[in-house]
Amino acid sequence: MRAAMVVHPASGLGRAGRIANTVAEKLRTVVDDLVTVEANTVADSHRLMHKARDAGLDLLVVVGGDGSAHQGVQFCADTGVTLAVIPAGTGNDLARTLAGGPEDPLKAADKLVRALGDGATTTIDLGRVEGGPWFAGVLCAGFDSAVNERANRMRWPSGPRRYDLAILAELARLRAGRLTVEADGERTELDATQVAVGNIPFYGGGIPICPAADPADGRFDVTLVRKGSRFDLVRMLPGLRSGNHVHHPMVSTSRATTVRLGEANGWVAYADGERIGPLPVEVTCVPNALKVVGPAT
Repeated sequence: MRAAMVVHPASGLGRAGRIANTVAEKLRTVVDDLVTVEANTVADSHRLMHKARDAGLDLLVVVGGDGSAHQGVQFCADTGVTLAVIPAGTGNDLARTLAGGPEDPLKAADKLVRALGDGATTTIDLGRVEGGPWFAGVLCAGFDSAVNERANRMRWPSGPRRYDLAILAELARLRAGRLTVEADGERTELDATQVAVGNIPFYGGGIPICPAADPADGRFDVTLVRKGSRFDLVRMLPGLRSGNHVHHPMVSTSRATTVRLGEANGWVAYADGERIGPLPVEVTCVPNALKVVGPAT
């Protein structure tokens, strides 16, 4: 097995860089050839991944957070290379889904080594933005994407607390927008606060915004929050960590393979925590688009 390990050393406030050598030592016990590279920018990541591909590659191991994993998804979906993710960033939502739970990165590396030794691989679905990138996690717009923009600007605190504080800060700016949602050809127009299109349950560092999403069922789960007051949204927030928000009267859920989000007062879409751009945006669920190590759920 020929593998490359791409490390984003700044991920997780430098945690990825600190554990990289230890993770590499563990991987070398189960792969025949391992190339390790550091990528400090997205451009670095693209260049180094494609250099590794040109040398022949079976497995890509990403050590970092969701932003790092997002880059790995682009590469592996386009090349057929198998992806594994060691959670060493802030959110770790994709790693959380693939590994079955949040883990210490070195424990996750041990689990990966065992899975590689057992030959445990599977496939998961991906979302594809029309004219844009793949995404493995959740595409969102509205209040949650505004939280993403704020959280990405914040340097403190790390981990899920960053998103909690960003949520509180954005509550003061809460505005509903007139949103059009077309799901598998069925059109809905309403005043909405936010919308999330999930391939996996989690975003924002472990928030199960689409708690029933299954990355192997060939469909997105769509969570739509209608217009409400700040008080309504505050009442809903405690349920976010448990997934109980889907039972709130402001919230509706559905499933679809293709979703188009129309313009809503300048809303911006994010996917896997990465900025996609202003609405409108159309996304399609592509079954079995990504090979990964270990069970997907």
